[in-house]
Amino acid sequence: MAAPETDARDARESPELDQLRFLRDVARLATTARTWDELLETVVDGTRDALHADVSSLYLLDRDGAYLTLAATNGLDRYQIGRARVPFGEGVTGRVAASRRPLVVPDVRSDPRFLWVRGIDQKRFVASMLSVPLSWNDQVVGVLNVQTERERRFSRADVAQLQTIADLLAGIVEKGRRQTEAEERLEQLRQIDEARSELIAVVTHELRTPLAVVRAYTELLADDPPLEGRESRDPDRRAQRQRWHDAAMEQVERLDRLVDSILASVRIVPAEAAAVTPTDVAAAIAEVVESIRPIVRQHHLDVRPGLGLHALADAPRLRQILEHLIENAVKYAPPETTIAIDHALVEGFVRIGVSDQGPGVPEEWRERIFEPYARRETHTARGSGIGLYAAKRLGESMGARLWVEPAEPTGARFVVALPAAAAV
Repeated sequence: MAAPETDARDARESPELDQLRFLRDVARLATTARTWDELLETVVDGTRDALHADVSSLYLLDRDGAYLTLAATNGLDRYQIGRARVPFGEGVTGRVAASRRPLVVPDVRSDPRFLWVRGIDQKRFVASMLSVPLSWNDQVVGVLNVQTERERRFSRADVAQLQTIADLLAGIVEKGRRQTEAEERLEQLRQIDEARSELIAVVTHELRTPLAVVRAYTELLADDPPLEGRESRDPDRRAQRQRWHDAAMEQVERLDRLVDSILASVRIVPAEAAAVTPTDVAAAIAEVVESIRPIVRQHHLDVRPGLGLHALADAPRLRQILEHLIENAVKYAPPETTIAIDHALVEGFVRIGVSDQGPGVPEEWRERIFEPYARRETHTARGSGIGLYAAKRLGESMGARLWVEPAEPTGARFVVALPAAAAV
């Protein structure tokens, strides 16, 4: 005798069970969609079928909140996806977004609130419409619409069902949208980074030809005829020319190294691994100071003595880092001020400091200043903003740390920290 009662209960529960099964299926399909487009197609197809409608459309609110843009549809002109826009607060869709309340339109042809969207021919077949908001974290992210070709009075149950679908999908859609936007921004940044790297590589490659020409002409200018057993009539002038030649060749070599360092700085990983060996720090500083004297002629260079320290470093890269730091000090420090270079052993690390008496680096810039093309505008600064970035990348390639701190009594102090090899 219990069977008829059980059957009656099952019959009463079947609509609710069908709805729950549908919501489960939509959630499963939405969370397993492989692409953003597939996710949106799943949303509109499942919604249309669940409400037994002819058309389902999803509009997403633009980030500026001014318009809702058609994001997916299975009945309207698909060409208008991403193009058709409804002003926030206008039409049925815009009003639903603004009020955050569902809206039923039994006859769109006679309802003044309905907005005929340019580019989408709806007058031929749209008769009735049900529209509900998609809300996530107390914010409207879009509107979900269903439409029928024949007039239909959507019931409260229809409204509740569509709103339940919208509530379920709002978070999924918004998170998917954010992920897609993040991926697009990442791809744009990757393309920009590739273009930047290619540009720098091309420019630095083109620099090699004029450098080679300068090198050749410098050699020709220094090509004095042999004395062949006789003394020079002006030995002092001959020696001076030789010094000028040697200094010019040193600068050509330095430019070659600079080109190499720029090329290395734009690579994610340097082409060759750093050759880290015990390096005489004082000798490296002395070599750099001798090579860059022409560019610091308007400043006082103070190389402070220290212990005979050896650090684990790639010597050529360490010299390049020091050149970048000294050049940066020259850019920002006023003429006739002092640029100081010091080194010391601190807790097992050799710290090399390059200090200037310029304007200093504000705290909010102490990280940004090492980013590519980041440079603070001052009346003394010039350059491309690549030097400190190249220095940091070169340091990272051999296990060194690089940072900036205030100098005493004023200015900036850039520090390179390298593991100590020995102290004698």
